[in-house]
Amino acid sequence: MSKNSDMTWRKSSYSGANGNCVEFAVADGDLVAVRNSRFPDGAVLLFDRAALGTFLAAAKDGEFDDLAV
Repeated sequence: MSKNSDMTWRKSSYSGANGNCVEFAVADGDLVAVRNSRFPDGAVLLFDRAALGTFLAAAKDGEFDDLAV
């Protein structure tokens, strides 16, 4: 995988200025990297695009709404 600084990271336009955001970047091959924007040099999680697509579809469908405050 490329180093964090070599990837183009992006976060949702809904993210506020408080820095509590999740950022995503295309990694090598069929992988998407995910990190905490408050700790850009910290841990990075890798997901294949199919798994991330399944998660995003479930989130859009409201499957995790009961976890929100």
